[in-house]
Amino acid sequence: RNFTLTLWNTYSFFVTYAKLDNWTPDPSIKPEYSELDRWLLSYLNALIRDVTAALDNYDVTGATRPLENFVNQLSTWYLRRSRRRFWKSDADADKHAAYATLYKALVMVSKLLSPTMPFLADEIYQNLVRSVEPEAPASVHLTDWPGYDETLIDEKLNTEMALTMKLASLGHAARNKANRKVRQPLAEIAFSVSNGFEREVVAKYADILADELNVKQVRVMDATGEAVSFALNPLPKQLGQKYGKLFPAIRSAILETPVDDAARNLLAGSSIQIEVDGQVYDLLPEEIEVRAQAKSGYAVASEGAYLAALVTDLSPALVREGLAREIVRRIQDLRKQMDFDISDRIEISYAASSGLDEAVTDYRDYIMGETLAVVMAKAEGGPDWFQDSFDGETIAMKLTKK
Repeated sequence: RNFTLTLWNTYSFFVTYAKLDNWTPDPSIKPEYSELDRWLLSYLNALIRDVTAALDNYDVTGATRPLENFVNQLSTWYLRRSRRRFWKSDADADKHAAYATLYKALVMVSKLLSPTMPFLADEIYQNLVRSVEPEAPASVHLTDWPGYDETLIDEKLNTEMALTMKLASLGHAARNKANRKVRQPLAEIAFSVSNGFEREVVAKYADILADELNVKQVRVMDATGEAVSFALNPLPKQLGQKYGKLFPAIRSAILETPVDDAARNLLAGSSIQIEVDGQVYDLLPEEIEVRAQAKSGYAVASEGAYLAALVTDLSPALVREGLAREIVRRIQDLRKQMDFDISDRIEISYAASSGLDEAVTDYRDYIMGETLAVVMAKAEGGPDWFQDSFDGETIAMKLTKK
């Protein structure tokens, strides 16, 4: 059910905006693909390769799980990171590339899905392909099985984007620990990674990470000690069974070991060495618990060798920007409740408490741009106005279609 809903919502998003922009595939136009587009096409061709190999070996799970993963990342990563490309009013080359990439992915998914979900696959095919290519085969089940282009598979790019998604996930986990909503901008997030290649990935995709995590700055951490303190806890059950009466001496040696380096090795899945009475022992990650404690002003999340440290302190300017984003969300919800079309221009009348009023003053252009408002003006509230309160502030609004 989750897979079907995710795929259908992604397909519906494409259809809605393609109709709005009167976009249809045009083979004569060569798209100017972004890095994100090239990643998705690389991932798509690798998917075709893997699903084909699985079906050739009668491996149903191997032919369907990769499709599930692809559709999930198509929706939660590619589409979310590309939404503004579809929303913007200019029909430029970047917008065409986003449409072309998403179209190609959805058509290919319908073909790869056709053996296992035949009716859903053909429904998507009929609307995306047959509606614009009457000469195309009458059904997805009458098309040739797709081939893949090895030259489009960029394993380095796939690895870079996989790491970027992992770091973004850690950033969201740190936000959850700090109880900071995604709409609240924050000053900075710093990442601790394993090597020089991964440091380059953080720098290369800093803009994507900043946008995804709603922070002003992304950087690589100079040392984990600036945001987190580690402690090593030798586990008596594991070490006691293994070393018997040597355990007290081994425990003491562990506690005297330089904490930061040992913790990083253990979190990365490597063993550490300690010396007791001239004898060197290899201690495994499962024999020592690493405890991480975030320092004041930070929220920290870690997985293996990776760590994300989020600065949680809020300046007045960040608070106002967060309030402006909350206003945008409520206006968008109100647009849906009033059954406005996504392209409808509106006029906003509002009455707000002082904090929200300051946020509107500072971010009026942003709010109007996000909500397709042509007018946003203060007014006296009425009984039929939408009322809401959040973060200790109150607002009343009325939307009028222009």
